[in-house]
Amino acid sequence: MATDAPPPSKEEPPSNGESSSNEEHRLPSAEEFSEVQQSAEFAELRRSFRSFAFPLTVAFVAWYLLYVLLSNYAGGFMGTKLFGNINVAFVFGIAQFVTTFLIAWWYSRHAAAKLDPKAEAIKSRMEGGA
Repeated sequence: MATDAPPPSKEEPPSNGESSSNEEHRLPSAEEFSEVQQSAEFAELRRSFRSFAFPLTVAFVAWYLLYVLLSNYAGGFMGTKLFGNINVAFVFGIAQFVTTFLIAWWYSRHAAAKLDPKAEAIKSRMEGGA
């Protein structure tokens, strides 16, 4: 039929988004993964991630719980009009969204600057067998 696509040639690049470079990446063994997991380099990567993610997670959850508790138990305060129909509860609610996006942006910058280079070094060493 005229609408059928021709079969893919063996010389076409893979269609799953992988690069078509001639580099061969080997798969590390389970022992190599265990070795890397015990290394100081991996411990530093894990420490960099945790020292950023855990405090921010705790701070955001505390901020969210404050918002929920104030909404439930401090109705008078949360209902205080700031200007027009805008009250404290609305401002705090919008601030939740703003905080979420700021944390995501901040994490993205942190990961690009501190985590990704360390992770890439570990990955290339494992794939290259060095």
